[in-house]
Amino acid sequence: MIVNAIPEGWEVIYQQAHGVLAAELAYYLKPNLQCPHWVATLIAIANHDNRQKTWQGKDGLTPAGAPADFALQPPTLEQAEALMHAVPFQGQWVTLLTSMHMSFLYEKLRSTGQAADIFLNNQQALQQACRRHLHISSREAKKAYAILQWCDRLSLILCRQELPADERALEITAGPDNQTYFIRQSGDGALHVQPWPFSSRQLEVQVEYRVLNQLQFKDDDQLAAALRAAVVKYRKWRFAQV
Repeated sequence: MIVNAIPEGWEVIYQQAHGVLAAELAYYLKPNLQCPHWVATLIAIANHDNRQKTWQGKDGLTPAGAPADFALQPPTLEQAEALMHAVPFQGQWVTLLTSMHMSFLYEKLRSTGQAADIFLNNQQALQQACRRHLHISSREAKKAYAILQWCDRLSLILCRQELPADERALEITAGPDNQTYFIRQSGDGALHVQPWPFSSRQLEVQVEYRVLNQLQFKDDDQLAAALRAAVVKYRKWRFAQV
């Protein structure tokens, strides 16, 4: 979950919903920033945070009983292994991009245990096999993965409310064209990205969220029940070319 503190309590965005927002951002990219197998790329972006760990006890809570933001939870291979078990059914291209994302996220666990090393080595071998099957180079694969990484980062900036105040610019990350992109929010609420990456001069995107008025929970079951009962709301952003 992505959890933001708000005056009413907690704003909760499921990580899968963040993935859908990332795919929506990718959908609007200029053709020259897209890559081959574009539909499969959108699927990989939308699904890159799927297969979240099943809560057992207090996995979704902080020690104080608050809903736990994903950044506060220790890294685990459970989600990564479940996701990599599922993606081969969606094709070689989705498998390749998802595996590259797993390497990016979990390489920091290398040498922490045999299971981590085996998983990471398997991802490297899998990526090589996918590239060979798809007849693409490592450079082409990295360019395609840069799209996923760029959209993932921009979606997280929006979902985690990281936009700076006073129209200051924030670096997103380098795009597939190796240019570094920046985002700022103007006084009227519109978002401006430089250089402009989208095919339309204006666009609107959204993400689902839920508000929890209860600040603390005794266990995962109570948190899950509150999330199921919460009204689904939508946060929207308007992008405009300067």
